[in-house]
Amino acid sequence: MKIFGAIAAVAFMVAGTVHAAETIKITDVTGRQINVKVPAEKLILGEGRLIYGLATLDSADPFKRVVGWRDDLKKADPQGYGLYAAKYPAIDSLPTFGGIKDGTFDIEQAISLNPDVVVMNLESKGATEDASLDKKLAAVGIPLIYIDFRESPMKNTETSMRILGQLTGLQARAEEFIKFRADHIKLITDRLAKADPKKPDVFIERAAGYSDECCMSFGNENFGKMVEFAGGKNIAADIIPGTFGTINPEQVVASDPDQFVGTGGDWEAYAPGMGWVPVGPGADMKEAKRKLIGLTERPAFQDIKATKNHNIHVVWHQFYNSPYQFVVIEQMAKWFHPDLFADIDPESSFRELHERFLPIDYQPGYFISIDDQN
Repeated sequence: MKIFGAIAAVAFMVAGTVHAAETIKITDVTGRQINVKVPAEKLILGEGRLIYGLATLDSADPFKRVVGWRDDLKKADPQGYGLYAAKYPAIDSLPTFGGIKDGTFDIEQAISLNPDVVVMNLESKGATEDASLDKKLAAVGIPLIYIDFRESPMKNTETSMRILGQLTGLQARAEEFIKFRADHIKLITDRLAKADPKKPDVFIERAAGYSDECCMSFGNENFGKMVEFAGGKNIAADIIPGTFGTINPEQVVASDPDQFVGTGGDWEAYAPGMGWVPVGPGADMKEAKRKLIGLTERPAFQDIKATKNHNIHVVWHQFYNSPYQFVVIEQMAKWFHPDLFADIDPESSFRELHERFLPIDYQPGYFISIDDQN
């Protein structure tokens, strides 16, 4: 009854509001065609980390359209959250939501905020439909749009950025960023295609050290696909059928990878005291180095070629859920083929992205290797 009461209240508000915006049809990453009034003035972000994409388009105030968001950014990327909160302190008081998949998304609260559109990550689609949240939003005329920086980011990032451009009326800005990203990736892939170097076997460990269990990884998308773009061979590609999955330690030992790349971040809010490597903006690199060494001391990693040859690296985990993949592709290409990419500077590329597109200043700390001097 509470839901239907909220629906009735919002329906009255919608009926009594005059919108000067234009209604257009947007095709989301699932192929759904949705009528949306644009530019949208009130957005709900079904995941807080979608701000990575939105901030790329609006470097003045990416939060001015956000009336509610999921509470994950503060936990998953506390350093990044701190940078945004320092510049936009009002985000601390934005209404927050739980997750769709864990059943803590408050549909009544979402409806009461009367958004112009709700933007969800693709991975939440199944849970959203199972809970009929899409139908409940549609019943009060609130459109739901899916974008994707996680499930198939190498396929869907450009489409997702164009959707955000359409929603905000910042299409030209979206196209500028898309070209910037594509040009950086093309430089890497074109040089690899011309040189055709031997591809090292790479094990990419998702959230390395997050728990005592080993080993979460990526299949043929996300970081798994980025490894290929960087000139490596992902050893889990033939084992994990989709984007995410696990391989056992024995498979790591048997594959004997030439290169190890783990993903890391400050996950004290999720897994306090565990072995994750706290890379990210402004990271303490001495502490990151200490914990990186700890990853190699696990039984499955002590005798692999990557450890023996000091080809052990960690990158910021949130590259897997943002439109910034080109930066980590550059960095991995340098690790995998140092002579071929000696002139490439991923730090400079990421700094330029911040200067041209983002509202916060660049702070290093997103990458670390076992031989780095800290």
